[in-house]
Amino acid sequence: MPTFTVHQPPPKPGETTSTPERFLFLRDGFHFWAFVLAPFWLLRYQLWVGFAVYLAGSAVIAVVLGVVRAPLAVQGLAGVLVALLIGFEGATIRRRKLARRGWKMLGFVVGDNTEMAECRFFAEWVKRAETPPPSAPLITPEPVYAKPRRPPSPSDVIGLFPKPGGGR
Repeated sequence: MPTFTVHQPPPKPGETTSTPERFLFLRDGFHFWAFVLAPFWLLRYQLWVGFAVYLAGSAVIAVVLGVVRAPLAVQGLAGVLVALLIGFEGATIRRRKLARRGWKMLGFVVGDNTEMAECRFFAEWVKRAETPPPSAPLITPEPVYAKPRRPPSPSDVIGLFPKPGGGR
């Protein structure tokens, strides 16, 4: 089953908290379109930093492979590996963008699709809002103080042998 991360946007001006309708559920895992059309996928989600890193990294790899006169198969393999990286890490790139913009990650939820994940998340969210938080303990434990240590003597042994130099 797919795993989703739940993100809460920062509140709009005049709000104390953001409305649940604005929450974003991001699926974790491999994103096929990020693999197939990596630069366009990055631009679609306005991941400008990821797009710049993708362009710079691809250019550096292309120049290095051109300088060492790598065969076309190796150059193609390098392109596929970069596309795989974007495919696997696409959700992470989006999460970092949201974190930079002040979005708060509320947690993880598992569901077959986004709608199932939303239902599960909000059902648990409402249930937790209805239960009161646990009360603070009335008695506070006394602090435990460490006993002063003596310096080690030459007869102290660390390990499995009872005496230094002794047999088993």
